[in-house]
Amino acid sequence: MARLKNSAVARRQDAAPGIMRLLTALAALTAMMLALYAAPAFARGAPESFADLAEKLSPAVVNISTSQTLKLGAPGAPVPGLPEGSPFNEFFEDFLQRQPGGQAPRKVQSLGSGFVIDPDGIIITNNHVIEQADEIKVNFSDGTTLAAEVLGRDPKTDVAVLRVEPDRPLPFVKMGDSTKARVGDWVVAIGNPFGLGGTVTAGIISAINRDINAGPYDDFIQTDASINRGNSGGPLFNLEGEVIGVNTAIISPSGGSIGIGFSVPSATAMPVIEQLKEYGETRRGWLGVRIQTVTDEIAESLGMDEAKGALVAEVTPGGPAEEAGIQAGDVIIDFDGKDVPSMRDLPRIVADTKIGREVETTVLRGGDKVTLEVKVGRLEEAEAKAEGAAKPDADQSNEPTLTLGLALGELNANSRRRFNLPDDVEGVLVTSVDPAGPAAEKGIRPGDVIVEVAQEKVKSPSDVVERVKAEQEKGRRSVLLLVSTAGDLRFIAVRIEEG
Repeated sequence: MARLKNSAVARRQDAAPGIMRLLTALAALTAMMLALYAAPAFARGAPESFADLAEKLSPAVVNISTSQTLKLGAPGAPVPGLPEGSPFNEFFEDFLQRQPGGQAPRKVQSLGSGFVIDPDGIIITNNHVIEQADEIKVNFSDGTTLAAEVLGRDPKTDVAVLRVEPDRPLPFVKMGDSTKARVGDWVVAIGNPFGLGGTVTAGIISAINRDINAGPYDDFIQTDASINRGNSGGPLFNLEGEVIGVNTAIISPSGGSIGIGFSVPSATAMPVIEQLKEYGETRRGWLGVRIQTVTDEIAESLGMDEAKGALVAEVTPGGPAEEAGIQAGDVIIDFDGKDVPSMRDLPRIVADTKIGREVETTVLRGGDKVTLEVKVGRLEEAEAKAEGAAKPDADQSNEPTLTLGLALGELNANSRRRFNLPDDVEGVLVTSVDPAGPAAEKGIRPGDVIVEVAQEKVKSPSDVVERVKAEQEKGRRSVLLLVSTAGDLRFIAVRIEEG
Protein backbone atom coordinates (compact mmCIF):
# COMPACT_ATOMS: atom_id res chain seq x y z
CA MET A 1 0.00 0.00 0.00
CA ALA A 2 2.80 2.33 0.80
CA ARG A 3 4.37 1.58 -2.56
CA LEU A 4 1.08 2.48 -4.32
CA LYS A 5 0.86 5.79 -2.48
CA ASN A 6 4.44 6.62 -3.28
CA SER A 7 3.99 5.87 -6.97
CA ALA A 8 0.84 8.10 -7.11
CA VAL A 9 2.78 10.92 -5.52
CA ALA A 10 5.56 10.40 -8.03
CA ARG A 11 3.11 10.56 -10.92
CA ARG A 12 1.68 13.83 -9.57
CA GLN A 13 5.18 15.25 -9.22
CA ASP A 14 6.01 14.21 -12.79
CA ALA A 15 2.84 15.90 -14.07
CA ALA A 16 3.43 19.16 -12.17
CA PRO A 17 5.86 20.72 -14.67
CA GLY A 18 3.47 20.03 -17.55
CA ILE A 19 0.55 21.57 -15.68
CA MET A 20 2.63 24.61 -14.86
CA ARG A 21 3.62 25.02 -18.51
CA LEU A 22 -0.04 24.77 -19.51
CA LEU A 23 -1.09 27.35 -16.93
CA THR A 24 1.71 29.69 -18.03
CA ALA A 25 0.63 29.37 -21.68
CA LEU A 26 -3.01 30.06 -20.76
CA ALA A 27 -1.97 33.14 -18.77
CA ALA A 28 0.08 34.43 -21.70
CA LEU A 29 -2.82 33.85 -24.11
CA THR A 30 -5.23 35.67 -21.77
CA ALA A 31 -2.85 38.63 -21.48
CA MET A 32 -2.49 38.76 -25.26
CA MET A 33 -6.27 38.75 -25.77
CA LEU A 34 -6.70 41.53 -23.20
CA ALA A 35 -3.97 43.56 -24.90
CA LEU A 36 -5.64 43.13 -28.27
CA TYR A 37 -8.98 44.19 -26.82
CA ALA A 38 -7.43 47.31 -25.28
CA ALA A 39 -5.27 48.01 -28.34
CA PRO A 40 -5.69 50.91 -30.78
CA ALA A 41 -8.78 51.45 -32.94
CA PHE A 42 -7.72 48.97 -35.61
CA ALA A 43 -8.33 46.13 -33.13
CA ARG A 44 -11.71 47.43 -31.95
CA GLY A 45 -12.93 48.80 -35.28
CA ALA A 46 -14.82 52.07 -35.79
CA PRO A 47 -16.40 53.89 -32.84
CA GLU A 48 -19.88 52.57 -32.15
CA SER A 49 -21.28 56.11 -32.26
CA PHE A 50 -20.18 59.74 -32.26
CA ALA A 51 -23.40 60.84 -30.56
CA ASP A 52 -21.98 61.44 -27.07
CA LEU A 53 -19.06 63.41 -28.51
CA ALA A 54 -21.33 65.52 -30.75
CA GLU A 55 -23.74 66.23 -27.89
CA LYS A 56 -20.91 67.36 -25.63
CA LEU A 57 -19.06 69.53 -28.17
CA SER A 58 -21.76 71.10 -30.35
CA PRO A 59 -22.81 73.86 -27.90
CA ALA A 60 -19.29 75.37 -28.12
CA VAL A 61 -19.37 75.52 -31.94
CA VAL A 62 -20.87 78.73 -33.34
CA ASN A 63 -22.02 80.23 -36.61
CA ILE A 64 -20.27 83.41 -37.72
CA SER A 65 -22.44 85.83 -39.71
CA THR A 66 -20.76 88.83 -41.39
CA SER A 67 -21.98 91.70 -43.50
CA GLN A 68 -20.13 94.13 -45.73
CA THR A 69 -21.39 97.18 -47.59
CA LEU A 70 -20.23 97.45 -51.20
CA LYS A 71 -20.78 99.95 -53.97
CA LEU A 72 -21.59 97.91 -57.05
CA GLY A 73 -20.39 100.64 -59.33
CA ALA A 74 -17.12 101.15 -57.50
CA PRO A 75 -14.04 99.96 -59.36
CA GLY A 76 -12.86 96.60 -58.10
CA ALA A 77 -16.14 95.73 -56.35
CA PRO A 78 -17.10 92.09 -56.98
CA VAL A 79 -20.11 91.43 -59.18
CA PRO A 80 -22.65 89.12 -57.50
CA GLY A 81 -22.79 85.68 -59.09
CA LEU A 82 -19.41 85.91 -60.78
CA PRO A 83 -16.19 84.46 -59.44
CA GLU A 84 -13.52 86.89 -58.34
CA GLY A 85 -11.12 87.57 -61.21
CA SER A 86 -13.68 86.57 -63.86
CA PRO A 87 -13.11 88.25 -67.25
CA PHE A 88 -16.77 89.32 -67.16
CA ASN A 89 -16.27 91.40 -64.00
CA GLU A 90 -14.76 94.31 -65.93
CA PHE A 91 -17.66 94.31 -68.37
CA PHE A 92 -20.30 94.36 -65.65
CA GLU A 93 -18.45 97.00 -63.61
CA ASP A 94 -18.51 99.29 -66.64
CA PHE A 95 -22.18 98.49 -67.23
CA LEU A 96 -23.18 99.17 -63.62
CA GLN A 97 -21.26 102.46 -63.54
CA ARG A 98 -23.36 103.71 -66.45
CA GLN A 99 -26.65 102.89 -64.74
CA PRO A 100 -28.49 105.65 -62.83
CA GLY A 101 -28.44 103.60 -59.64
CA GLY A 102 -25.06 102.07 -60.29
CA GLN A 103 -23.44 103.75 -57.30
CA ALA A 104 -26.05 102.58 -54.77
CA PRO A 105 -24.44 100.64 -51.93
CA ARG A 106 -25.33 96.97 -51.46
CA LYS A 107 -24.95 94.88 -48.31
CA VAL A 108 -23.31 91.48 -48.82
CA GLN A 109 -23.66 88.79 -46.15
CA SER A 110 -21.69 85.59 -45.61
CA LEU A 111 -21.60 82.73 -43.16
CA GLY A 112 -18.82 80.73 -41.55
CA SER A 113 -18.05 78.77 -38.41
CA GLY A 114 -16.09 79.22 -35.20
CA PHE A 115 -15.66 77.77 -31.73
CA VAL A 116 -15.40 79.07 -28.15
CA ILE A 117 -12.12 78.41 -26.32
CA ASP A 118 -12.77 80.57 -23.25
CA PRO A 119 -16.05 80.78 -21.27
CA ASP A 120 -15.55 84.56 -21.02
CA GLY A 121 -16.16 84.90 -24.76
CA ILE A 122 -13.00 84.19 -26.80
CA ILE A 123 -13.85 82.65 -30.18
CA ILE A 124 -11.61 81.27 -32.95
CA THR A 125 -12.42 81.37 -36.66
CA ASN A 126 -10.69 81.87 -40.02
CA ASN A 127 -9.35 85.24 -41.09
CA HIS A 128 -11.04 84.91 -44.47
CA VAL A 129 -14.43 84.49 -42.74
CA ILE A 130 -14.32 87.93 -41.11
CA GLU A 131 -11.92 89.83 -43.39
CA GLN A 132 -13.26 93.25 -44.49
CA ALA A 133 -16.52 92.69 -42.58
CA ASP A 134 -18.37 95.77 -41.34
CA GLU A 135 -20.36 93.77 -38.83
CA ILE A 136 -19.76 90.37 -37.20
CA LYS A 137 -22.39 88.41 -35.29
CA VAL A 138 -21.97 85.11 -33.48
CA ASN A 139 -24.95 82.75 -33.39
CA PHE A 140 -25.04 80.09 -30.67
CA SER A 141 -26.86 76.76 -30.73
CA ASP A 142 -29.35 77.95 -28.05
CA GLY A 143 -30.52 80.77 -30.33
CA THR A 144 -28.46 83.52 -28.69
CA THR A 145 -26.83 86.08 -31.02
CA LEU A 146 -23.99 88.35 -29.86
CA ALA A 147 -22.03 91.06 -31.65
CA ALA A 148 -18.31 90.32 -31.90
CA GLU A 149 -15.19 92.43 -32.10
CA VAL A 150 -11.93 91.35 -33.70
CA LEU A 151 -9.09 90.98 -31.21
CA GLY A 152 -6.63 90.15 -33.96
CA ARG A 153 -6.22 88.26 -37.21
CA ASP A 154 -3.42 86.65 -39.16
CA PRO A 155 -3.72 86.23 -42.95
CA LYS A 156 -0.59 84.05 -43.10
CA THR A 157 -2.18 81.21 -41.12
CA ASP A 158 -5.81 82.26 -41.79
CA VAL A 159 -6.58 82.47 -38.07
CA ALA A 160 -8.68 85.17 -36.36
CA VAL A 161 -9.62 85.73 -32.71
CA LEU A 162 -12.99 87.31 -31.80
CA ARG A 163 -14.46 88.42 -28.50
CA VAL A 164 -18.08 88.61 -27.41
CA GLU A 165 -19.57 89.87 -24.13
CA PRO A 166 -21.80 87.09 -22.74
CA ASP A 167 -24.02 87.48 -19.68
CA ARG A 168 -23.03 84.01 -18.47
CA PRO A 169 -20.10 81.63 -18.96
CA LEU A 170 -20.15 80.03 -22.40
CA PRO A 171 -19.67 76.35 -23.20
CA PHE A 172 -16.15 75.95 -24.56
CA VAL A 173 -13.74 73.38 -25.95
CA LYS A 174 -10.08 72.70 -25.26
CA MET A 175 -7.22 72.88 -27.72
CA GLY A 176 -5.33 69.62 -28.18
CA ASP A 177 -1.88 68.68 -29.41
CA SER A 178 -1.93 68.11 -33.17
CA THR A 179 1.65 66.80 -33.13
CA LYS A 180 0.30 63.58 -31.59
CA ALA A 181 -2.21 63.08 -34.43
CA ARG A 182 -1.47 60.25 -36.83
CA VAL A 183 -2.63 59.37 -40.30
CA GLY A 184 -5.64 57.09 -39.90
CA ASP A 185 -6.88 58.62 -36.61
CA TRP A 186 -10.62 59.30 -36.38
CA VAL A 187 -11.64 62.97 -36.40
CA VAL A 188 -14.95 64.86 -36.16
CA ALA A 189 -15.78 68.20 -37.80
CA ILE A 190 -18.64 70.39 -36.57
CA GLY A 191 -19.69 73.52 -38.41
CA ASN A 192 -22.11 75.51 -40.50
CA PRO A 193 -21.94 74.17 -44.09
CA PHE A 194 -24.19 76.07 -46.50
CA GLY A 195 -25.83 77.76 -43.50
CA LEU A 196 -26.90 74.44 -41.95
CA GLY A 197 -25.72 75.02 -38.39
CA GLY A 198 -24.64 72.27 -36.02
CA THR A 199 -23.66 69.82 -38.77
CA VAL A 200 -21.47 66.94 -37.58
CA THR A 201 -19.29 64.93 -39.97
CA ALA A 202 -16.67 62.27 -39.24
CA GLY A 203 -13.71 60.77 -41.04
CA ILE A 204 -10.04 60.10 -40.61
CA ILE A 205 -6.82 62.05 -40.93
CA SER A 206 -5.77 61.38 -44.52
CA ALA A 207 -2.37 63.08 -44.34
CA ILE A 208 -0.34 65.49 -42.23
CA ASN A 209 2.20 68.23 -43.00
CA ARG A 210 0.42 69.12 -46.24
CA ASP A 211 1.77 72.10 -48.23
CA ILE A 212 -0.99 73.49 -50.50
CA ASN A 213 0.79 76.78 -51.31
CA ALA A 214 -1.67 78.78 -49.24
CA GLY A 215 1.03 80.64 -47.31
CA PRO A 216 4.56 80.56 -45.91
CA TYR A 217 3.63 78.36 -42.95
CA ASP A 218 1.64 75.61 -44.68
CA ASP A 219 1.53 72.47 -42.53
CA PHE A 220 -2.07 71.35 -42.94
CA ILE A 221 -3.92 68.32 -41.63
CA GLN A 222 -5.77 66.69 -44.53
CA THR A 223 -9.03 64.92 -43.70
CA ASP A 224 -11.82 63.12 -45.51
CA ALA A 225 -14.39 64.28 -42.94
CA SER A 226 -16.88 66.26 -45.04
CA ILE A 227 -15.98 69.96 -45.07
CA ASN A 228 -17.99 72.33 -47.26
CA ARG A 229 -18.48 76.05 -47.72
CA GLY A 230 -19.50 77.45 -44.36
CA ASN A 231 -17.33 75.00 -42.41
CA SER A 232 -14.46 77.49 -42.59
CA GLY A 233 -13.29 78.43 -39.11
CA GLY A 234 -14.90 75.41 -37.47
CA PRO A 235 -13.07 72.90 -35.28
CA LEU A 236 -11.63 69.50 -36.13
CA PHE A 237 -11.81 67.27 -33.04
CA ASN A 238 -9.99 64.11 -32.01
CA LEU A 239 -11.92 61.38 -30.17
CA GLU A 240 -10.95 62.95 -26.82
CA GLY A 241 -12.98 66.01 -27.79
CA GLU A 242 -9.92 68.24 -28.20
CA VAL A 243 -9.50 70.68 -31.09
CA ILE A 244 -6.54 69.58 -33.17
CA GLY A 245 -7.30 71.72 -36.22
CA VAL A 246 -9.14 74.77 -37.57
CA ASN A 247 -10.95 73.86 -40.79
CA THR A 248 -9.89 76.28 -43.48
CA ALA A 249 -9.91 74.98 -47.06
CA ILE A 250 -11.15 72.31 -49.45
CA ILE A 251 -10.14 71.08 -52.86
CA SER A 252 -13.25 70.69 -54.99
CA PRO A 253 -14.04 71.29 -58.67
CA SER A 254 -17.75 71.58 -57.81
CA GLY A 255 -17.57 73.59 -54.60
CA GLY A 256 -18.85 70.64 -52.53
CA SER A 257 -16.93 68.10 -50.49
CA ILE A 258 -15.04 65.41 -52.39
CA GLY A 259 -13.24 64.18 -49.29
CA ILE A 260 -10.22 66.50 -49.45
CA GLY A 261 -10.33 69.10 -46.70
CA PHE A 262 -7.58 70.92 -44.82
CA SER A 263 -7.24 72.17 -41.26
CA VAL A 264 -4.66 74.44 -39.64
CA PRO A 265 -3.02 72.23 -36.98
CA SER A 266 -3.47 73.35 -33.38
CA ALA A 267 0.33 73.37 -33.02
CA THR A 268 0.46 76.08 -35.70
CA ALA A 269 -2.63 77.95 -34.55
CA MET A 270 -2.00 78.14 -30.81
CA PRO A 271 1.09 80.43 -30.82
CA VAL A 272 -0.76 82.74 -33.22
CA ILE A 273 -3.88 82.71 -31.05
CA GLU A 274 -1.90 83.58 -27.92
CA GLN A 275 -0.14 86.47 -29.68
CA LEU A 276 -3.41 87.83 -31.11
CA LYS A 277 -5.05 87.64 -27.68
CA GLU A 278 -2.16 89.40 -25.96
CA TYR A 279 -0.99 91.92 -28.57
CA GLY A 280 -3.74 92.06 -31.20
CA GLU A 281 -1.09 91.16 -33.81
CA THR A 282 1.51 88.52 -34.54
CA ARG A 283 5.14 88.81 -33.45
CA ARG A 284 7.16 86.41 -35.55
CA GLY A 285 10.87 85.90 -35.71
CA TRP A 286 12.75 87.10 -38.80
CA LEU A 287 16.06 86.02 -40.26
CA GLY A 288 16.33 88.21 -43.35
CA VAL A 289 17.01 85.72 -46.11
CA ARG A 290 15.30 84.56 -49.28
CA ILE A 291 15.58 80.80 -49.49
CA GLN A 292 14.90 78.02 -51.94
CA THR A 293 14.70 74.24 -52.03
CA VAL A 294 17.87 72.18 -52.16
CA THR A 295 17.16 69.84 -55.07
CA ASP A 296 19.19 66.72 -55.82
CA GLU A 297 20.95 68.59 -58.61
CA ILE A 298 21.80 71.55 -56.38
CA ALA A 299 23.02 69.18 -53.65
CA GLU A 300 25.27 67.41 -56.17
CA SER A 301 26.63 70.70 -57.49
CA LEU A 302 27.46 71.78 -53.92
CA GLY A 303 29.10 68.46 -53.10
CA MET A 304 26.43 67.54 -50.52
CA ASP A 305 25.74 63.89 -49.72
CA GLU A 306 21.96 64.46 -49.65
CA ALA A 307 19.43 67.14 -50.50
CA LYS A 308 18.47 68.84 -47.23
CA GLY A 309 18.33 72.23 -45.56
CA ALA A 310 17.38 75.64 -46.98
CA LEU A 311 19.56 77.26 -49.63
CA VAL A 312 20.11 81.00 -49.10
CA ALA A 313 19.48 82.71 -52.42
CA GLU A 314 19.64 86.28 -51.14
CA VAL A 315 20.47 88.06 -47.88
CA THR A 316 18.52 91.16 -46.89
CA PRO A 317 20.87 94.14 -46.42
CA GLY A 318 20.99 95.16 -42.77
CA GLY A 319 19.02 92.11 -41.67
CA PRO A 320 19.90 89.65 -38.89
CA ALA A 321 21.40 87.14 -41.32
CA GLU A 322 23.76 89.66 -42.92
CA GLU A 323 24.88 90.94 -39.52
CA ALA A 324 25.59 87.34 -38.45
CA GLY A 325 27.66 86.65 -41.56
CA ILE A 326 25.26 84.37 -43.45
CA GLN A 327 25.97 84.52 -47.20
CA ALA A 328 24.13 83.73 -50.41
CA GLY A 329 24.97 80.13 -51.27
CA ASP A 330 25.00 78.95 -47.65
CA VAL A 331 22.72 76.01 -46.87
CA ILE A 332 21.06 76.36 -43.46
CA ILE A 333 20.84 72.90 -41.88
CA ASP A 334 20.25 73.76 -38.22
CA PHE A 335 18.60 76.74 -36.48
CA ASP A 336 18.50 77.15 -32.71
CA GLY A 337 19.30 73.48 -32.21
CA LYS A 338 16.48 72.38 -34.50
CA ASP A 339 17.20 70.35 -37.62
CA VAL A 340 16.11 71.93 -40.92
CA PRO A 341 15.14 68.97 -43.14
CA SER A 342 13.84 71.12 -46.01
CA MET A 343 13.30 74.71 -47.10
CA ARG A 344 9.66 74.83 -45.95
CA ASP A 345 10.65 73.93 -42.36
CA LEU A 346 12.88 76.97 -41.81
CA PRO A 347 10.22 79.76 -41.92
CA ARG A 348 8.13 78.00 -39.25
CA ILE A 349 11.14 77.40 -37.00
CA VAL A 350 12.30 81.03 -37.29
CA ALA A 351 8.79 82.43 -36.87
CA ASP A 352 8.35 80.56 -33.57
CA THR A 353 11.66 81.84 -32.18
CA LYS A 354 11.51 84.64 -29.62
CA ILE A 355 12.38 88.04 -31.04
CA GLY A 356 15.73 89.39 -29.84
CA ARG A 357 17.17 85.99 -28.93
CA GLU A 358 20.66 85.08 -30.10
CA VAL A 359 20.61 81.59 -31.54
CA GLU A 360 23.19 79.30 -33.10
CA THR A 361 22.74 78.68 -36.80
CA THR A 362 24.67 76.01 -38.67
CA VAL A 363 25.27 76.38 -42.40
CA LEU A 364 27.10 74.38 -45.03
CA ARG A 365 29.57 76.61 -46.86
CA GLY A 366 32.01 75.22 -49.40
CA GLY A 367 31.52 71.74 -48.03
CA ASP A 368 32.29 72.79 -44.42
CA LYS A 369 29.96 73.31 -41.48
CA VAL A 370 30.02 76.87 -40.12
CA THR A 371 28.23 77.88 -36.92
CA LEU A 372 27.08 81.50 -36.58
CA GLU A 373 25.27 83.52 -33.90
CA VAL A 374 22.11 85.19 -35.19
CA LYS A 375 20.03 87.73 -33.28
CA VAL A 376 16.44 87.13 -34.37
CA GLY A 377 14.56 90.17 -35.68
CA ARG A 378 10.83 90.80 -35.98
CA LEU A 379 9.15 89.92 -39.27
CA GLU A 380 6.34 92.47 -39.05
CA GLU A 381 8.80 95.36 -38.60
CA ALA A 382 10.81 94.20 -41.61
CA GLU A 383 7.65 93.95 -43.73
CA ALA A 384 6.58 97.45 -42.70
CA LYS A 385 9.95 98.87 -43.79
CA ALA A 386 9.82 97.04 -47.09
CA GLU A 387 6.23 98.04 -47.82
CA GLY A 388 6.01 100.45 -50.70
CA ALA A 389 9.63 99.98 -51.72
CA ALA A 390 9.94 99.79 -55.50
CA LYS A 391 11.10 96.51 -56.99
CA PRO A 392 13.89 96.78 -59.52
CA ASP A 393 13.04 96.00 -63.10
CA ALA A 394 14.91 93.57 -65.37
CA ASP A 395 15.35 92.01 -68.82
CA GLN A 396 18.16 91.55 -71.74
CA SER A 397 21.36 92.62 -73.92
CA ASN A 398 24.48 92.05 -76.21
CA GLU A 399 26.84 89.92 -78.34
CA PRO A 400 26.47 86.20 -77.80
CA THR A 401 28.81 83.69 -76.21
CA LEU A 402 27.29 80.20 -76.04
CA THR A 403 27.23 77.74 -73.13
CA LEU A 404 24.57 75.63 -71.37
CA GLY A 405 22.21 76.47 -74.21
CA LEU A 406 22.53 80.17 -73.42
CA ALA A 407 23.66 83.13 -75.51
CA LEU A 408 25.46 85.55 -73.21
CA GLY A 409 26.37 89.21 -73.51
CA GLU A 410 28.02 92.05 -71.62
CA LEU A 411 26.13 94.43 -69.39
CA ASN A 412 26.64 98.01 -70.59
CA ALA A 413 24.76 101.28 -70.76
CA ASN A 414 22.93 100.30 -73.95
CA SER A 415 21.81 96.89 -72.67
CA ARG A 416 20.70 98.33 -69.33
CA ARG A 417 18.64 100.97 -71.12
CA ARG A 418 17.25 98.49 -73.63
CA PHE A 419 16.10 96.00 -71.00
CA ASN A 420 15.51 98.45 -68.16
CA LEU A 421 18.15 96.84 -65.96
CA PRO A 422 18.96 98.66 -62.70
CA ASP A 423 22.50 99.89 -62.12
CA ASP A 424 23.01 97.73 -59.03
CA VAL A 425 22.59 94.43 -60.94
CA GLU A 426 26.01 93.09 -61.92
CA GLY A 427 26.90 89.97 -63.87
CA VAL A 428 26.47 88.50 -67.34
CA LEU A 429 23.33 89.01 -69.41
CA VAL A 430 21.34 86.17 -70.98
CA THR A 431 20.45 87.40 -74.48
CA SER A 432 18.70 84.26 -75.77
CA VAL A 433 17.92 80.71 -74.66
CA ASP A 434 17.97 77.53 -76.75
CA PRO A 435 14.47 76.02 -76.19
CA ALA A 436 15.99 72.52 -76.35
CA GLY A 437 18.96 73.35 -74.09
CA PRO A 438 19.47 72.52 -70.40
CA ALA A 439 19.02 76.14 -69.22
CA ALA A 440 15.55 76.30 -70.80
CA GLU A 441 14.55 73.25 -68.74
CA LYS A 442 15.20 75.31 -65.61
CA GLY A 443 13.21 78.34 -66.68
CA ILE A 444 16.11 80.70 -67.43
CA ARG A 445 14.87 83.42 -69.79
CA PRO A 446 16.35 86.14 -71.97
CA GLY A 447 16.95 89.16 -69.77
CA ASP A 448 18.07 87.16 -66.76
CA VAL A 449 21.48 88.09 -65.37
CA ILE A 450 23.96 85.42 -64.23
CA VAL A 451 25.59 86.77 -61.07
CA GLU A 452 27.60 83.74 -59.97
CA VAL A 453 28.73 80.41 -61.39
CA ALA A 454 29.66 77.71 -58.87
CA GLN A 455 29.48 80.36 -56.13
CA GLU A 456 32.04 82.62 -57.82
CA LYS A 457 31.07 86.02 -59.20
CA VAL A 458 31.23 86.47 -62.98
CA LYS A 459 31.61 89.73 -64.91
CA SER A 460 31.96 88.61 -68.52
CA PRO A 461 30.63 85.84 -70.79
CA SER A 462 34.10 84.28 -70.84
CA ASP A 463 34.00 84.05 -67.03
CA VAL A 464 30.84 81.97 -67.32
CA VAL A 465 32.34 79.67 -69.96
CA GLU A 466 35.52 79.12 -67.92
CA ARG A 467 33.66 78.37 -64.70
CA VAL A 468 31.32 75.90 -66.43
CA LYS A 469 34.31 74.17 -68.05
CA ALA A 470 36.10 73.96 -64.68
CA GLU A 471 33.07 72.32 -63.06
CA GLN A 472 32.83 69.86 -65.93
CA GLU A 473 36.50 68.93 -65.50
CA LYS A 474 35.79 68.17 -61.83
CA GLY A 475 33.27 65.59 -62.96
CA ARG A 476 30.21 67.64 -62.02
CA ARG A 477 27.05 66.73 -63.91
CA SER A 478 25.47 70.12 -63.20
CA VAL A 479 26.64 73.63 -62.36
CA LEU A 480 25.12 76.01 -59.83
CA LEU A 481 24.16 79.44 -61.17
CA LEU A 482 23.00 82.46 -59.15
CA VAL A 483 20.56 84.24 -61.44
CA SER A 484 18.88 87.63 -61.09
CA THR A 485 15.36 87.77 -62.53
CA ALA A 486 13.63 91.12 -62.23
CA GLY A 487 15.91 91.88 -59.30
CA ASP A 488 15.11 88.64 -57.46
CA LEU A 489 18.03 86.26 -56.91
CA ARG A 490 17.68 82.47 -57.12
CA PHE A 491 20.06 79.52 -57.38
CA ILE A 492 19.57 77.19 -60.33
CA ALA A 493 21.41 73.92 -60.96
CA VAL A 494 21.79 73.53 -64.75
CA ARG A 495 22.78 70.25 -66.36
CA ILE A 496 26.17 70.38 -68.10
CA GLU A 497 25.90 69.12 -71.65
CA GLU A 498 28.24 66.35 -72.74
CA GLY A 499 30.99 67.14 -75.26
